[in-house]
Amino acid sequence: MDSDAVLAVLQEVAAEVITPRFRALAENEVMEKNPGDLVTVADHESEEIITRRLQDAYPDALILGEEAASAHPQLFDQLTSTDHWFTVDPVDGTKNFVHGSPDHAVMVSEVKGREIVRGWIWQPAHQRAYVAERGAGAYADGERMPQLTPPEPSALRGVTSIRSRVGTSLGALSPLDLSWVCCGVDYPKLATGATDYIVYGRTKPWDHLPGTLMVREIGGYVAHSDGSPYHPADLHGALLVAASQEAYETVQPLVG
Repeated sequence: MDSDAVLAVLQEVAAEVITPRFRALAENEVMEKNPGDLVTVADHESEEIITRRLQDAYPDALILGEEAASAHPQLFDQLTSTDHWFTVDPVDGTKNFVHGSPDHAVMVSEVKGREIVRGWIWQPAHQRAYVAERGAGAYADGERMPQLTPPEPSALRGVTSIRSRVGTSLGALSPLDLSWVCCGVDYPKLATGATDYIVYGRTKPWDHLPGTLMVREIGGYVAHSDGSPYHPADLHGALLVAASQEAYETVQPLVG
């Protein structure tokens, strides 16, 4: 499938399964996987459809969907032995979606070997599409995205999805603000200059691979907050996403 075809699948599934339930979820359509970790019928139904469409097109690839991996953690064991796999995040920002916030997204990424090669983000409520391909750039609604130009190091602004770290002072930098609590919105916000770096506490691949590729393609830098490299199959360790390597090197000692 070419990039347009994959994006079309995400848009079709969102229109059929996700958007009709936005701000219209019945009580029995929202569940908890773990305390405070919500999932909805929209998550399950959209993942099933996207997974089926990808599997039809790529029968030999591993499809790692968030809900499938939650139910069958052994899927993670295959990441080290497969050379071609996809991630599916059927409703990124599920809590936002449940509480009526437009900050939610549908995301897919493709990995070959140890490299993220393509990524797609569709924001149904904002009607915004972001597509990236390794070595070919990143695009917002079909328009090539410009290279990032972060401010001077002393003026860097950061956000975090870790609520306990909101308001944390980082030396001479501004205290951390709360992110949009949806990777499918956070990464595009950094890519369009709304923030200069993001601090994450966990690294589930379906959350980060599409945005990681997009940010890297426009000059951003992504690594673990302890300074170690970030790879697609990494499942542990905090993550620091920055608008440039210089920005990363300024912030990393303060958050690592």
